[in-house]
Amino acid sequence: MRPRNKFQVEVVALSKRLPKITATQQRWAEKNCFEHYARKTKQGIISCLECGKEWTDKHLTAEKTICPHCGTELTVKETRAYKFKQVEYLCIVTKCADFQVLRFFYIESNTRKGEPAYYYCREVVQRWIAPNGKFATMAMLRPLFGFADYWQWSSELEIRPEKELYDIMPSCTYPRMNLLPEVKRNGFCGEFHSLTPFELIHTLLTENRAETLLKTGQTALLRHFVRSNRRSVDNYWQSIRIAIRNGYTIEDGSEWCDYIDLLRYFGKDLNNPTYVCPTNLKSVHDRLVAKKQARIERERLAEQRQKARENEERFRELKAKFFGIAFSDGAIEVRVLESVDEFFEEGKAMHHCVFTNDYYLRPDSLVFSATIDGKRIETIEVSLKTLKVVQSRGVCNSNTEYHDQIVKLANKNKSLISRRLSA
Repeated sequence: MRPRNKFQVEVVALSKRLPKITATQQRWAEKNCFEHYARKTKQGIISCLECGKEWTDKHLTAEKTICPHCGTELTVKETRAYKFKQVEYLCIVTKCADFQVLRFFYIESNTRKGEPAYYYCREVVQRWIAPNGKFATMAMLRPLFGFADYWQWSSELEIRPEKELYDIMPSCTYPRMNLLPEVKRNGFCGEFHSLTPFELIHTLLTENRAETLLKTGQTALLRHFVRSNRRSVDNYWQSIRIAIRNGYTIEDGSEWCDYIDLLRYFGKDLNNPTYVCPTNLKSVHDRLVAKKQARIERERLAEQRQKARENEERFRELKAKFFGIAFSDGAIEVRVLESVDEFFEEGKAMHHCVFTNDYYLRPDSLVFSATIDGKRIETIEVSLKTLKVVQSRGVCNSNTEYHDQIVKLANKNKSLISRRLSA
């Protein structure tokens, strides 16, 4: 893509001045970016996949070994495969004019039994960042439906539209970095704290509070705010300052912010270190989550109950003629439910849906509660069309040991319902 403004024109011109990767840098990448393997057979023949030499050690059981020929530390892999391929990315952090430049190199390792390792290195992305945070991307083309490590090798580094695929997380970063004074001033010391190089450096140049978080060791929070699109650091800054002032290091940024949101929900003092700096974050977080869920459930049930009470008149029109029906076999007491509130209490105690599914408004159903010594045992639904028991459910819709006895008792007394129907 051709440069469209003065900023991009300057980046393209400066990009041509960047030196190629040096032999020293490439050797460092080959050594540090990859896992180096020794191929072992069941016969104890070991092949170094770096230099290609072989030796025999039938007693080798360790996961690591040193090649006696080239001195490379190797990870032992017992396999019948004889060729291997690995792909990694190297980042070189440098500067050019007044830009911080992040150079990303595709490095491919091809190893084969009995042959020296072959490495291929090609620069694929450059991120150019000005001190004010403005940036541009030079990159090679990617295939339209290619995988993560596919590039169009016939293309050149050109200005590309900003896409997430160019925000590369390298497997290693060359340790000798050339940094802008602004980046050093803002606290960057060479560690990216599980962020991509672009994420961290761009954030440090555009967000003053990122500098504070980095310098005070609140890297988990920094990482969370960089990655989270739904949260603004402004909503938590006062509490963060309290944590910093009290020497409290936040280990899990997401969980801590969730916890602060819960404190805010319950109206707690967000300037109080006792709340802001918990000794066991997970424990207090989980406790407040459970407390909030319980409150929401109570509010939901209260709203549902109030709404149901508005149907009390309709319920009485449908079922008032059956009020007062009750029968017993001496041990089990069965009585009809006579109000919406009774349906609510029945559903709450028995943990089933007799209330939530509006059984009190079903014109063809009559609901009874079966108890023993005042304790609810099962809830019975009788069809007003057939006068048969549709269902009888205990706690959590289970059948109790009294189930058959309750159903038999209800069927035995269906004449009480029949009389009310014909009255």
